[in-house]
Amino acid sequence: MKVALLCPYSLSLPGGVQGQVVGMAAGLARMGHDVRVLAPAEDSTHDLSERLGIDAVRLVLLGSSIPVRGNGSVAPIALSPAASVRALAELAGGGYDVAHLHEPFAPGPNWACVAFAGTPLCGTPLIGTFHRAGTDALYRLLAPVARVAARRLRVRCAVSEAAAATAMAISGGSYEIVGNGIDFTRFADVEPWPADAPTVLFAGRHEQRKGLGVLLDAFAGVQARTRERPGGAEPVLWVAGEGPETSSLRRKAIGLSRVEWLGRVGDLELARRMRGADILCVPSLAGESFGVVLAEGMAAGCLVVASDLPGYRSVLGSHGVLVAPGDAGALCNALLGALESVRRGAGLASRSSVVARDRWSRQWSMDAICATYVDIYRRAMAGR
Repeated sequence: MKVALLCPYSLSLPGGVQGQVVGMAAGLARMGHDVRVLAPAEDSTHDLSERLGIDAVRLVLLGSSIPVRGNGSVAPIALSPAASVRALAELAGGGYDVAHLHEPFAPGPNWACVAFAGTPLCGTPLIGTFHRAGTDALYRLLAPVARVAARRLRVRCAVSEAAAATAMAISGGSYEIVGNGIDFTRFADVEPWPADAPTVLFAGRHEQRKGLGVLLDAFAGVQARTRERPGGAEPVLWVAGEGPETSSLRRKAIGLSRVEWLGRVGDLELARRMRGADILCVPSLAGESFGVVLAEGMAAGCLVVASDLPGYRSVLGSHGVLVAPGDAGALCNALLGALESVRRGAGLASRSSVVARDRWSRQWSMDAICATYVDIYRRAMAGR
């Protein structure tokens, strides 16, 4: 089967949708399918293939991206008409069996494919996967057009019930829930990053929506309470990633000891950090439809402490700790409880809980997700 995966966001920058598209491309290629990834990027094809580790997958780069603010974040998308023309030309002449659009209503090439679906410019059956949770003014403005355009998708999928609700609010219809996938081999054999104290890891973009500022406030409380206990080992906070608020957040953390700012780290180092950390903290405030990093944290053996958001709740189940978004006091208490569980090897940090957590997270194996999509592709090709 020849499959086109269309990603609206630049592959040169890290992101949840980019990671899913790249991971799916590798998974589908392992299954013997001919896969092309169509996406904007600022790097060369060779550099991207080497950095992303997808030598078996051909990249069709659509041009550079520009940052566009929306849904509490900044998305690097290709708004140039030339990018849309390149995507349509590739689909028209590439002999694809299906085209899988991730975020089909994103401005640029994905929207162009939906707009020209069923014409000589885009006669390939289209599958759309909706990742977004939460709407903004622009998204609501699209609703009347989106209801018509969505009918041109053979199958509509969403990564979670929260993402399906967001898509349904503007375009109606029904959605198949297919979660995001993770590559378990990333964590199977990597050597844990050395840590000399109980360690909490944050991995994400430094923007308000991700809640790092709340975590820093909570961690200040954790340190103060730890110092009150004689002989208590002072925990370490590893902060991976960067973003528009990095400078202000670093200033905010000046009074905190044992906070290590790692910057943007590669996949291998991040996997090692997850394996070396005791706790993964994901304090996002809103706009999260799934939470791949939670599934990765469970696969790496971390105890996960996260915000109680619908998308996170469905991923974590009963295998972690959920707290009210934005509540630094509650997060502080949750981290203290998790650190104590780690110290004693009890509760969610016990061996039996780690095994149960690993089994629970296996449902998001990338191979299983790809197999589900292959079935969807076949139904779309048959017109069902």
